[in-house]
This record gives sequence, structure tokens and C-alpha cells, in this order.
Amino acid sequence: MFKVVPLSSGFFLTSIVGFFVSLYAIYPESKTWGFTLMLFFIFMFIAAMISMSTAQVDDILMQEAQERHDDQMRRARKSRR
Repeated sequence: MFKVVPLSSGFFLTSIVGFFVSLYAIYPESKTWGFTLMLFFIFMFIAAMISMSTAQVDDILMQEAQERHDDQMRRARKSRR
């Protein structure tokens, strides 16, 4: 029905840390902003869980290979300057 994009572990970690920062640091000061950010990070967490459970392994490996290639190309451009 729809294609699931493989998300990085950094995205997953950001959703967890962001939720707890919102809960303990922002929510006591501002209920509206705290609730909004907690809801946002909950949605990020749900997206990460869906990605982990349904993304194809080949897609994840292809994305990692593309990221490595992009890093190598950036380093090559910097060394030419």
C-alpha cells in the first residue's frame, strides 16, 4: 500500500531523548509547548518503530552504502581545493 523509508538509529534516539527532555524540562514550564513537543516526539517514535518493523533490509543497506559514497565524494572534493 505504501513504501516505508528506512530511518536511522539517530532518528530513533532523537525521538526518545526529545520526549524525555520535553517531559521533564519543557512541560513543567509551559504545558502547551511541552505537550506539543511530546506529541511530536511520540509521532517520531511511532515512525521509527514502523520503519524498523517493515523496512526492507536491502533498502537499509542501499541507504548506508549511498551515505558512505556521499561521504567519500565530499572528502574528495575538499581535498581537491
